[in-house]
Amino acid sequence: MRRLDRWKKTLLLALAVASCEWMGAQTATILPAPVEMTMQEGYFRLADGMTICAEKDELYPVADYFAEAMKEMSGVTLKQVDTDGKKADIRLKISKDLSPEAYRLTVDADGVSVEAGGPAGAFYALQSVRLAIQPQDKTGIPLMHVADRPRFGYRGLMVDVSRYFVGKEELMKIIDCMSVLKLNKLHLHLTDDNGWRLEIKKYPRLTSVGAWRVNQTDRPFPDRRNPEPGEPTPIGGYYTQEDMKEIIRYAAGRCIEIIPEIDMPGHSNAALAAYPELACPSVDKHICVVPGMGQGSGNIIFCAGNEEAFRFLEGVIDEVAELFPSHYIHLGGDEAWKEYWKKCPRCADRMKQEGITHIEELQSYFMRRMSKYVQSKGKQVMGWDELTNSTLPDGAIIFGWQGMGNAALKAAAQGHRFVMTPARLMYLIRYQGPQWFEPLTYFGNNTLKDVYSYEPVGADWKENYESLLMGLQASMWTEFCNSAEDVTYQVFPRLAALAEVAWSPKGHKDWYRFVKSLDNYLYLLRSKGIRYSEAMFNIQHKAVAENGKVKVTLECERPDVAIRYTTDGMEPDISSPVYTAPLIVDHGGEIRCATFDGTGKMGKTLTLDMGWNLATGKEVISPNVSDKLLTNGVRGSLKQSDFEWTEWYTPEDASFTVDLGKASPVSRVVLGCLTHYAMGVHKPAGITVEVSADGQHFTKAASRTFTKQEIFKEGNFIEDLSFQITGGKAVRYVKVTTTDAGMCPEDHLKPGQQSRYRFDEIQVF
Repeated sequence: MRRLDRWKKTLLLALAVASCEWMGAQTATILPAPVEMTMQEGYFRLADGMTICAEKDELYPVADYFAEAMKEMSGVTLKQVDTDGKKADIRLKISKDLSPEAYRLTVDADGVSVEAGGPAGAFYALQSVRLAIQPQDKTGIPLMHVADRPRFGYRGLMVDVSRYFVGKEELMKIIDCMSVLKLNKLHLHLTDDNGWRLEIKKYPRLTSVGAWRVNQTDRPFPDRRNPEPGEPTPIGGYYTQEDMKEIIRYAAGRCIEIIPEIDMPGHSNAALAAYPELACPSVDKHICVVPGMGQGSGNIIFCAGNEEAFRFLEGVIDEVAELFPSHYIHLGGDEAWKEYWKKCPRCADRMKQEGITHIEELQSYFMRRMSKYVQSKGKQVMGWDELTNSTLPDGAIIFGWQGMGNAALKAAAQGHRFVMTPARLMYLIRYQGPQWFEPLTYFGNNTLKDVYSYEPVGADWKENYESLLMGLQASMWTEFCNSAEDVTYQVFPRLAALAEVAWSPKGHKDWYRFVKSLDNYLYLLRSKGIRYSEAMFNIQHKAVAENGKVKVTLECERPDVAIRYTTDGMEPDISSPVYTAPLIVDHGGEIRCATFDGTGKMGKTLTLDMGWNLATGKEVISPNVSDKLLTNGVRGSLKQSDFEWTEWYTPEDASFTVDLGKASPVSRVVLGCLTHYAMGVHKPAGITVEVSADGQHFTKAASRTFTKQEIFKEGNFIEDLSFQITGGKAVRYVKVTTTDAGMCPEDHLKPGQQSRYRFDEIQVF
């Protein structure tokens, strides 16, 4: 009976929470957060036959777009009229006192009034209207006044369509969902080692050969090996120039400028597979469109000493400049490995002719020469921050990507404009939440809140740097994508966080307001059939060994959900205990937990199987701080960066010692070991286990060595390496010493790279 009473109380509480949240949702929620916004009670309701009037011809397309969007969203049919605008229900006008992307929006009993500096401002005002309409209502626009303008002029998304080809229709869906967030630049990474994606009529082999690669989609991108000559190449695709014109028109109708990137001199295997004569004569291997990391093929780049290479690229730029109305052409310039340049007689001759004494300045020569050609077409040049490694092309705009993007400041110091897209926070290829639930990728976490928390302007910047900062970009690299749904899953909803950082004023952030505003945007994504991540509702755990027990901390990014948990093996539900403080575990068993709001379960269930043995919860003595994970009772997953794996990445041998707390009989030691071939994670060459009663005098108890074949075995798997301990003596300390396996062999995907090893748990029985 008491259990039933508790259930009733929990249900009533949940209903009360749901009611409060629903009532709170009646206020307008707009993404990105506007500069100024005031609210009034009530709504203006859309109805069939209402009119929309654009004061100027340039606003007609904006009015048409909004009418179509409202028809799709709410079923309401709006009629565009060109009579006296004061009598229309929705009124759009130009105000000369506003900048082109700024607007003033008023919703009152008489309808919707928009004053904008230009079509873009009017478009953005109406996006605010769309996101203020609640999904439960669909026709009610909250009464409000908004005065708004963007913080930055460049608010972008880069989509890598080379590694995974995103088709025309799928790309248009992404453009649609970008535009609602008031983003205005779509940077298309059209060429790379893995595929050339744009028709160039002068060079048909770029798409007949360079757009296609072998089928190894059954393997993750880093595991894929280069093809043998003659293998079929069925995977790929490209945009015809007519396709691209259609995409450009579609984007322009949504106030988005498409910026093409033609990468050079590196990331050029797809082009060189089609025209191998443009590579250095020192290249001694098959040039192909690579399906994965490339196994050294990344060293094959355009020959800087070959005039034909420059004529070829100029021919490409001719067609790109004519096709794209964008002010910009991005020339890449990143990760150009120069192994073959150093061996190439043509490159040596070029350096001699130009008085170049350093190989990096040869790349500068290459990029400055191509930049001048782009500028002769009336375009501005963009490039990645590796261009700062040598003399910069005149006027080049630099994208800061490495780490926190600070290499771009080297360009700013020379007066160059720049865009920030730091890999550490703005690369959407990273995991966006607890990795236990996420598709395989690499490089660790980059969550929705990480993106939202980013402030691009550094406190220690020189005075003029901020004036040179054009804006921000999120970059979506597609190595791990095999479908358009994979791409959108990684992009959304993190793109909404980028949009708010790029649009809203500095110091304007409110995480709670943002995530509540996000719910309307997620509804819009669902209505368009867009797959997106719900990682923000999932739970990240941290398990720490403390005094023979394990302290388990749980957290979720969403501040408006409760974490509920069970310890009896049952699935958590709305009646399960609410997590309020770290859980202290002193025995084996399962912890299951999930997030809930007033309507029910929101996130996926996290299950922690707390395996218990003599080492669990005990102290680890080691210079490697991550070794504390070895006794926390939680096993790691196949994802090497899931925060449950220790790591050694050194040519030196390593060791750690577990203090069992008291002397106990020990018969077996088990060490969990990860192999992640593509990332160079392997077993060590040998492992020795020693035991001691006093921590001073150790006796060798067991050891194992592994052959090169065993160490460098391909795949991604976990092994439990077991060591039998004989003798029956009481043991308090267990010491493990590893012998480094050395460099990855020449036939490895990462030849010559220092191998590393990772352990997740030591179990002592």
